[in-house]
Amino acid sequence: MIKDKKIYLTKEGLADLKKECDELTKVRRPDILARLSQARSMGDLSENAEYVAAREELSFIDGRLDELQELLRVASIIHEGNKKGVAKISIKLGSKVTLHVGGKKEHFMVVGEWEADPAEKKISHESPLGKALLGKKVGEKIEVAAPAGKIRYTIADIN
Repeated sequence: MIKDKKIYLTKEGLADLKKECDELTKVRRPDILARLSQARSMGDLSENAEYVAAREELSFIDGRLDELQELLRVASIIHEGNKKGVAKISIKLGSKVTLHVGGKKEHFMVVGEWEADPAEKKISHESPLGKALLGKKVGEKIEVAAPAGKIRYTIADIN
């Protein structure tokens, strides 16, 4: 799944994934192993709901740990933003962008798909808007297809 694909993360995104990995490894997994051990000591495992639940949770945690470790192994760090004062800077991964749309200003950050969070205005470089923004410069206009129709954006600023 991850092996054939480039994974892009900001420094903050990488730190968040490392934090999650540490939490799972040092806190949650040992807690589940203790619950599993205690449930085993209760006797008949075929009718022990606590044992079954702990086993399922351990399986989920181990799967997530495998995924996180693979992500951390293959991730490429995005260097955020562009240098101020450089003429004709263009949008790339890590850029913070201000767009004009329908008379309003919208602020976005272009990130890799694993960090995308529309609620926090972090858009994936693989989303329709992200794809349309990459390589564009201040003043350029883009058009993105949306369920409600085409939306026109004007790039106001790039940080």
